[in-house]
Amino acid sequence: MTLNRRHFSARLLAAGAAVAGLCAKTSWAAAYNKGKPVRLLVGFPPGGGTDAIARLLAEKMKDSLGTSVVVENKPGAGGQIAAQLLKASPADGSTFFVTHDHTISILPQVVRNPGFDPHTDFVPVAGFASFVNALAVPSGLGVKTFDEYLQWIRKQGGKSAVGIPAPASTPEFLVQVINKRFQTDLVSAPYRGSAPMLADMMGNQIPAGIGSVQDFIESQKAGKIRVLAVLGGKRQALLPDVPTFGELGLKGLEDMPYYGMYAPAGTPAEMVNEVSQAVAKAVAAHDVHEQLVAMGLSVGYMTLEQLLAREKAYTGVWQRIIHDSGFKPQ
Repeated sequence: MTLNRRHFSARLLAAGAAVAGLCAKTSWAAAYNKGKPVRLLVGFPPGGGTDAIARLLAEKMKDSLGTSVVVENKPGAGGQIAAQLLKASPADGSTFFVTHDHTISILPQVVRNPGFDPHTDFVPVAGFASFVNALAVPSGLGVKTFDEYLQWIRKQGGKSAVGIPAPASTPEFLVQVINKRFQTDLVSAPYRGSAPMLADMMGNQIPAGIGSVQDFIESQKAGKIRVLAVLGGKRQALLPDVPTFGELGLKGLEDMPYYGMYAPAGTPAEMVNEVSQAVAKAVAAHDVHEQLVAMGLSVGYMTLEQLLAREKAYTGVWQRIIHDSGFKPQ
């Protein structure tokens, strides 16, 4: 599946319109939802990285919007269930969606009928962070480097399982790229989010997992897992001793995934803009910024246009990888 350029251009124009002709600002509660809570949908279970990020944003955004902001978890299918719910939600400023690259850039390429089209059913609100994925193993596996992990795999006859947070996700395609580059026979084991995958890793139920650094960092600090390699163009500040896959000989995976917030198509421009500014204030707050950085995120507010450009670039990278893998939309 290719990214439709006309759809992208249309979304960019719509996003630009969202910041034009704004009226004088008033309390969100008074002007829009009469004090009703604003919902932030999350397509993954409580306890995972996306959930934690959404809750940090919600706590700060309530001050800017003048009303409560609640996180509503709708896990399943890599964010697909939450995305479908966003599409079906009224475009009245009551519902938004906090998600990462998988739902927006990957799902439309790997699912024949995902039940939503991000280019026509959603309006981008703001981006606020990027991150990298990583390969980790339980500490009980007894390996300390990626080379030692490869040696361990070969002792298993070249075959082993690798947990991934969702089927047909970038971690699953990364498993295929690793197999091709290092002549292994790793098999993806899909989970419903990173939290259950991590629990099985720490319980030594699965010998490896691929997920985001923010999902792994606390368990790494606690000595329960060991991160062996990260994606991205440079080593991570929180993991200075962990090499990139590029250093290990796996090039072309330097583009970083992103986090963003979306609204149902048709949400009034002034509402989109006000929530976008609430996101900007939230991530600029010292306490929120520090907590997000501590999770392993590269924090930075992205305008509507910047989020769309980021989305387009990332989609293009994985479009080529997915095509080369021979994967057919299911």
